Amino acid sequence: MRALVMLIFVGILVISGTFSVVFSKTDTVNIGAIMNVNTIIGKVSRIAMKTAVDDINSDPNILAGKRLSLSIHDANYSGFLSMVGALKYMEADVVAVIGPQSSVMAHVLSNLANELQVPFLSFTALDPSLSPLQYPYFIQTAPNDLYQMSAIAEMISYFGYREVAAIYMDDDQFRNSIYTLGDKLFEKRCKLSYKAALSPDVLVSSQDIHNELVKIRSMESRVIVVHTYQQTGLSVFETAKRLGMMKKGYVWIATCWLSTVLDSIGISSKNASVMQGVLTLRPHIPDTNKKRDFVKRWKILSNGSIGLNPYGLYAYDTVWMVARALDKFFKEGGKISFSNDSRLIGLKGTRGLNLRALSIFDGGKQLRNNLLQTNMSGLTGPLWFNPDQSVIHPSFDIINMVGNQGWVLGYWSNHSGLSVQPPETLYAKPSNRSSNQLLKSVVWPGNTKMKPRGWEFSNNGRPLRIGLPLRASFKETVTRVNGSHEIHGFSIDVFLAAIKLIPYPVPYEFVMFGDGFKNPSYTELVNKVAYNVFDAAVGDIAIVTNRTKVVDFTQPYIESGLVVVVPIKKLDASTWAFFRPFTPLMWVVTGVFFIIIGVVVWILEHRLNDDFRGPPRQQLVTILWFTFSTMFFSHRENMLSTLGRLVLFIWLFVVLIITSSYTASLTSILTVQQLSSTIRGIESLVSTNERIGFQVGSFAENYMIEELNIPKSRLLPLGSPQEYAEKLGAGIVAAIVDERPYIDLFLSNNCRFQIVGQEFTKSGWGFAFPRDSPLAVDMSTAILTLSDTGELQKITDRWLKRKTCTQQSSDSDQLQLESFSGLFLIFGVACVLALLVYFCMMLREFGKHHSEPEDPSSKSGSRSLRMFLSFADEKEEVSKNKLKRKREMSLSLANGAEVDLRNRSNRVQAEFLED
Repeated sequence: MRALVMLIFVGILVISGTFSVVFSKTDTVNIGAIMNVNTIIGKVSRIAMKTAVDDINSDPNILAGKRLSLSIHDANYSGFLSMVGALKYMEADVVAVIGPQSSVMAHVLSNLANELQVPFLSFTALDPSLSPLQYPYFIQTAPNDLYQMSAIAEMISYFGYREVAAIYMDDDQFRNSIYTLGDKLFEKRCKLSYKAALSPDVLVSSQDIHNELVKIRSMESRVIVVHTYQQTGLSVFETAKRLGMMKKGYVWIATCWLSTVLDSIGISSKNASVMQGVLTLRPHIPDTNKKRDFVKRWKILSNGSIGLNPYGLYAYDTVWMVARALDKFFKEGGKISFSNDSRLIGLKGTRGLNLRALSIFDGGKQLRNNLLQTNMSGLTGPLWFNPDQSVIHPSFDIINMVGNQGWVLGYWSNHSGLSVQPPETLYAKPSNRSSNQLLKSVVWPGNTKMKPRGWEFSNNGRPLRIGLPLRASFKETVTRVNGSHEIHGFSIDVFLAAIKLIPYPVPYEFVMFGDGFKNPSYTELVNKVAYNVFDAAVGDIAIVTNRTKVVDFTQPYIESGLVVVVPIKKLDASTWAFFRPFTPLMWVVTGVFFIIIGVVVWILEHRLNDDFRGPPRQQLVTILWFTFSTMFFSHRENMLSTLGRLVLFIWLFVVLIITSSYTASLTSILTVQQLSSTIRGIESLVSTNERIGFQVGSFAENYMIEELNIPKSRLLPLGSPQEYAEKLGAGIVAAIVDERPYIDLFLSNNCRFQIVGQEFTKSGWGFAFPRDSPLAVDMSTAILTLSDTGELQKITDRWLKRKTCTQQSSDSDQLQLESFSGLFLIFGVACVLALLVYFCMMLREFGKHHSEPEDPSSKSGSRSLRMFLSFADEKEEVSKNKLKRKREMSLSLANGAEVDLRNRSNRVQAEFLED
């Protein structure tokens, strides 16, 4: 009877698609693994996981009283068999599953894990789009491909490449990683220019690989990333070798699949010649004692059948991670139990399917939490998880394939970027990506150490079609055909000189753009470059905002900017032209100071100098004569006072500056031409209602309409310098607005016009190339070299340097009072100080002359003032004589009074004696 029941149970399991049964015992904890056991990673991982289970079961310090049981299901490259294996484990009370090996199945089985709360752990399904928010029960125990693609992007940026092509398998295992690579390249200002998608490994054919490589060979980029399974990857390199794509000039980067082949089965001599110079990555494993001991054990464990690769170490650590999480689970009182899912029990339309056997792991949430709280040191080094469920310290070895060996060039880590030092030595230091980014020298394809350029001209060397504007005017700037029908011009000569400095041949041909009867639209020319009608555009193309949005420009080879040109006229030499150098205010102030100097000198010299004395009329004439004679430094009066000499010295210096400036300004006014327009620059031009001329095809029209808000009705297109002169001379336009180089050429033969104001835009001329063109960068470098050597200036002088008209001036160039205010201020202060000192001295002298006490009734303010003025008017010599006589008289009076007093005393004494 029991045998019958057992047969019925087995039959039900067979119907439900279950191929094997895992019996759970009370002292046994069941975990499962889903692998493609015949792959390199599958073979290594199988040995490593079984070894880990044996080590755990023999360790009494973990899972005390429990025994870990591992069942490995072979998916055999089949997604369907992977699902069957997962269902089998869900029916067999398995508490954790290691796998699947492929990200394709990880996306599917993660939904099963979420539903039944059984953790899935994988060290090979590393698709970065497997979000822990969407799939919380799927845990990646190795660095996912986000970090591998970051490492590749940083390598490409380090070597200075800008465009990359990628060959990949078109499934979830690789597609999402390539999209991530594109994002990381964009962050480095690089570009994933082409994605060659191949069918999945079992479906791809050699012809498919051949066709994609032929497409890549016809493109510019020579930097190629190969992200496939190992079998397809080897076929890619073999086909590339036949197509001549493994030679000098190419850069090949293979993802970790190539290092896995190298570590596990080695590179045959045939494949070694094919993959010479290829760069690849390997997950970095710190060199620890645990790792070295396991490597020694590996030969015995594998019987020499296969070499150990990093994924074997991750497989071993993953099993230990599960064991430690279970150990913590049991120590916290957890018990393994499963509950039926009510939604599956009552599900209709599932007759014949044993869905009731699929049960929810009651302790799944706690076990998942324990797994994410892992903190252990395994064969791969320290192992725990970041808050986003990614493993800590993701890092890779960067390997160069040389012969049948792999040379380690350096390392990449998320902490320090590229370095020749192992990442574990840098973790204790602050992250620093701005410097110390370094790798060892590389042996590139073609067995050369010279770094490849990374790109070639597309279409198998077809000459570049370079658009050349065929101008009707100002032909010096671009195209002028000489007698031998050769094309020359300023821009052409700069291009030809720069192209010679490019360190590789650049085939090109000029294609004329325009009919030669009118200037073509430069915006349209630039758009043709953007739409790949032309491969480049060479000419006097202004670098403006709208154009930089669609193409890349080289370094400007000449500065440019919009300027305003107006007509001028020559002013007739009128009778009163000599008044023009100074403004009216300047004349008035200068005249006032001439009077001031005369008055001040008269005051300071009047008491000392006979030249400044006499009748009032004579003194007035003397003041006026002295004042104006100083203008010519011809004054005859001598200065006797120290203060007078000081003031005169300062004044003569002021007169020297004023007369020199006056002479220079008058000379300029009488010999140069003057503006006949009130326009002084772009501001005054905009404020008027006058018409404005501009060159046909120039960006000046859009700039004035869009930026300056000038109505289009005020703008008049002009096609040649002759039209410029004609319209300006006839007054049809009040001004011309055009770029400075054109205007300089125009004015070299038309001195009747003049630039007013300053350049009101700042730009330059450059050559246009399609976006992200590497040739634009090399041409910019060549232009800078021309500038540094002086060759660019020679070309500019040869084509654009012409005779120039004399610098013009205008009434606004009159000498203003502000220009001399400092001089006048110094002289004024000197006069005030001299007068103050003089009057202090006068007051002191006046006090000496009138020191006797007087009758208070006779003192009054007006009398004292009259006495002071009278004293000041006296000659100093007279005042001194009066003071001398006064002192002598006082002395004699004092002596007479003493004699009289003595005589009177004698008489009194005589009378006393007589009595």
